[in-house]
Amino acid sequence: MTVMTGNQIEMARLLTLRAMLKLEMRGMTRSRAPSAYSMLKQLGYKGSREVVLAQLDEVRQEMLTGVS
Repeated sequence: MTVMTGNQIEMARLLTLRAMLKLEMRGMTRSRAPSAYSMLKQLGYKGSREVVLAQLDEVRQEMLTGVS
């Protein structure tokens, strides 16, 4: 069993929101819950869906390379 703690939880959440945003951009919507885009805007991301996705891609790349 894998246990995530601290910063790992936030990183997993960002990766999940990134995947959700990509699906929303392709036309998949959720009827009851807020969109990934609106949740990311609440976290402080600014710009269109494409700009926010680019920002999340940068964050993901930093996580993969270990650059802070």
